[in-house]
Amino acid sequence: MDKTSLLSQLEKLVAVGIELSAEHDSELILGHIVEAAMGLTNADGCTLYRAQGGSLHFEIIHNRSLSIRLGGPSGAELTLKPIPLYLSDGTANLQAVSAAAAIRRRTINLADVYAVTEFDFASARAFDRANGYRSKSFLTVPLIDHEDEIIGVLQLVNAIDRETGEIVEFDRDGQHLVESLASQAAMVLNKRLLIDRLETLFIAFTKVIGAALDEKSPYTHDHCQRVPVIAMLLAEAASRTGSGSLKGFSLTDAMRHELELAALLHDCGKIATPVHVVDKSAKLETIFDRIALVDTRFEVLKRDARIHELEAKLAAMSPNIDWHGQLAARQAEIDAGLDAERAFLHQANLGGEAMAESDRQRVREIAERHTWRTPDGRQLDLLSAEEITLLSIPHGTLSDDERAIIDRHIDLTIRMLEALPWPKHLRHVPEYAGGHHERMDGRGYPRGLTGDQMSIPARIIAIADIFEALTAKDRPYKLGKPLSETIAILGRMKQEKSIDPDLFDVFIREGVYLDYAERYLDPRQNDAPDARWIPGYNPDITTD
Repeated sequence: MDKTSLLSQLEKLVAVGIELSAEHDSELILGHIVEAAMGLTNADGCTLYRAQGGSLHFEIIHNRSLSIRLGGPSGAELTLKPIPLYLSDGTANLQAVSAAAAIRRRTINLADVYAVTEFDFASARAFDRANGYRSKSFLTVPLIDHEDEIIGVLQLVNAIDRETGEIVEFDRDGQHLVESLASQAAMVLNKRLLIDRLETLFIAFTKVIGAALDEKSPYTHDHCQRVPVIAMLLAEAASRTGSGSLKGFSLTDAMRHELELAALLHDCGKIATPVHVVDKSAKLETIFDRIALVDTRFEVLKRDARIHELEAKLAAMSPNIDWHGQLAARQAEIDAGLDAERAFLHQANLGGEAMAESDRQRVREIAERHTWRTPDGRQLDLLSAEEITLLSIPHGTLSDDERAIIDRHIDLTIRMLEALPWPKHLRHVPEYAGGHHERMDGRGYPRGLTGDQMSIPARIIAIADIFEALTAKDRPYKLGKPLSETIAILGRMKQEKSIDPDLFDVFIREGVYLDYAERYLDPRQNDAPDARWIPGYNPDITTD
């Protein structure tokens, strides 16, 4: 190769190095390596192997004269068996030239493989016979990383003389150029592989965190796994919309990745929330349901009432009166009254969507009406002040203090996620995950953001979180709601300016809720709600 040609090839090598360093997609990097190697040497064919699990796996096979393109970003799928680096008896596989180059960590340059006896080229001969081809010169170069580990092998076939078109041996300059390319490629590829592995590890770790949160409580099992499903379905639907606040919204691959991770991690702060608060299924429950203590007090009341009646009758005993029958009737009346009050407190303890003020007043009246005697003779109110407060919780089962504990999970979620060194392409994960309890009108928490201060992905996760929570059938304090009721609640939330109105309309119009219901909900919940009667729903949205 003359100096002018060599200089031109060196310039190409530098340009290829810059191009490889700028690429982020591993498959495209492999494709660039193959094209660059063939261009630098004017080779007719090239095979790129990736070292994995003790074997060389076929990644790309190109052959110009035969118009073969297999593997890589634009080729047909490769199904060839990997080449083992070591045989079943543990000896090195030095018969395969690609394996030998990897094991010996040196380039193997062969002028004519048909004249070589050191290596087994039976497969190359079979290929030639099947395709009417003649494999001749081979240049096999190992890709070695900075830790002297083999990450692949580059094998060039049939160098073509640029003037005569004849198959020639790969010359010394060409070999050095490919070795330099292999060195650059190994560094770039290894860097990309490390980044990919770190990202894979990170994603796996986030999924483990999500699974751990779900496993922490049997009542929220799968919540962290299902919110991403709903979020991605809604995001895909929103990206197809061409009006309202969603006009111009495009779900790029980068955003898709960020959104899925954010949805997986949206509740990661609950890892510090006490289990007895997360799992609270009744108002008096802490580490156990204290309604059992109330039951005991009612039994004491009935016992004391019986003792009181017996003592009264004994004091005024007369042989002419059926004291036994009167006593039984009176005790039955007392027991019935106490049992009715106890049943009412049991029902109050379960919580629900709303507790009427009259029921809250009845709790107070029962507490004021009865006292009970402890084993040591003390006279105590039937219900303590705390128990009265808890049994009078108007919505659900959580007290104000317990709800504050639950609400703090979002602050911890944000702090945890903002503390992580996110790469540039995942930098929005904390914002997306941290906004699922914000409201469009600014009355949400923890930051009181308004709709225009929230990204569309954050608003998407907010709807996904609410929808999953309403339809989930594994909550301790309620059954999974049917679709009609769930959608009606969301519709009213739209009217109250709690959730994004355009996203809600897309959620309904695109059938996102139906798609999810088909896959995850109990068939009894899928009651096919009529969209015409959904509060606040506006079907008049156009799509591009």
